[in-house]
Amino acid sequence: MRILIASLSLLLMSCSSQIAEYAGTTPRFELDRFFNGELVAHGMVQDRSGRVLRRFKVDMVGRWNGNKGVLEEDFVYDDGERQRRVWRLEKLPDGGYRGSADDVVTTAQGQTRGFALNWRYTLAVPVEGKVWNIDFDDWMYLLDEQRLINRAEMSKWGFRVGEVTLLIEKRG
Repeated sequence: MRILIASLSLLLMSCSSQIAEYAGTTPRFELDRFFNGELVAHGMVQDRSGRVLRRFKVDMVGRWNGNKGVLEEDFVYDDGERQRRVWRLEKLPDGGYRGSADDVVTTAQGQTRGFALNWRYTLAVPVEGKVWNIDFDDWMYLLDEQRLINRAEMSKWGFRVGEVTLLIEKRG
């Protein structure tokens, strides 16, 4: 059974995009530049069949001091639930990024190439009174200097369980 699961995981990973595919594209995405100042996002959470489970709005404020940044996210869901996440971010010497937050179980590690960023992490997600550690394969695509699309595939034990999609825009 372990061999089957490992084989399926490798097969699924080989079908996914690689960040290197976006080298040379423009505009060039820099996390510390885009997520600096006030932003707003609108998004949705879908299950693995594509059915929309939740919709939400996020007010964000990013601040950077050198290679260290903080991104505050205030979520309001369509059912009235509110959540807050504060990312502590770091731009690495190799151009990659690292991030953590209180509900992020594993440190987010990411790279940019051209207009894209890909980072991966595990998030503690409350579901019906329990907390599940869900793996995120998070892709951001810079549309222009003011907007980006963020798509994150969620998986558990190597199996796709859903997706989160956001449109993020700078304010002002």
